[in-house]
Amino acid sequence: MKHVYLLGAILGAVVPYAFFTNHFLAHGVNLPEFVAALFANGAAAGFTADLLISSAVFWAYMFSQREPKMWVFILLNLTIGLSCALPAYLYVITSRQEQLSPA
Repeated sequence: MKHVYLLGAILGAVVPYAFFTNHFLAHGVNLPEFVAALFANGAAAGFTADLLISSAVFWAYMFSQREPKMWVFILLNLTIGLSCALPAYLYVITSRQEQLSPA
């Protein structure tokens, strides 16, 4: 599973940035306009709300686990998105568990 998480983190970084790059090339780097586009219609607003709620739950979970370097995953979540941060977190946790479990 660890390799699936790594692949998910990579895809979760590349795919959203392809869309973000297209948006910023077409409209320039304009944060207020970007945020408005996130809520441009009901479908976009639904996906945005889903992502914001999922991100908040992810952060709460990391805080409850007292993840030592959770700032890395929060930074990934804020700069790329949950599609990269969550699988990256699962990759690190799975790798850590493999190192701790006897072979």
